[in-house]
Amino acid sequence: MAHRLRPVGTDFVAAAPVRLVFAREISAPPERLYPALAEDVPGWTEWFGAVTLARPLDDGAGREIRLRGGTRFRETVLVAKGPEEYTYRVDVTNAPGARAMVEQWLLAPAGGGTRVQWTVAVDGTAPFRHALKLARPGLARAFRDAVTSLDRRLAR
Repeated sequence: MAHRLRPVGTDFVAAAPVRLVFAREISAPPERLYPALAEDVPGWTEWFGAVTLARPLDDGAGREIRLRGGTRFRETVLVAKGPEEYTYRVDVTNAPGARAMVEQWLLAPAGGGTRVQWTVAVDGTAPFRHALKLARPGLARAFRDAVTSLDRRLAR
């Protein structure tokens, strides 16, 4: 059953009770990487293995995301500042126990490529927060695999 989350802003990324931060350097420059994140939302299904459906809503101001296993998100884009930041808030989800959630993608030049940093900032019930902390290794692997796949895709 879907439920509405607390509407938080970008400041939540630093203040959230649970913050999971993942980073990796890839060869694609930020100028090539940013459009794949922010402008080609349907393309997420081709490089982020956990994503089964991704579509823009409200002329790009929002997104609908579905993950393997059935988790769904209705999101609002908070920051779309190319080529360095793409941040969105989850407004509605069927994930039990979630109360607030923001995901931030930061892109910074690194040599001839990009340092990609993904922060997942959440609040929720104690069991939800605990489960998310336990999921850290799986999320780290999903992030690593996704940005590696995206890097290969952009090299074509």
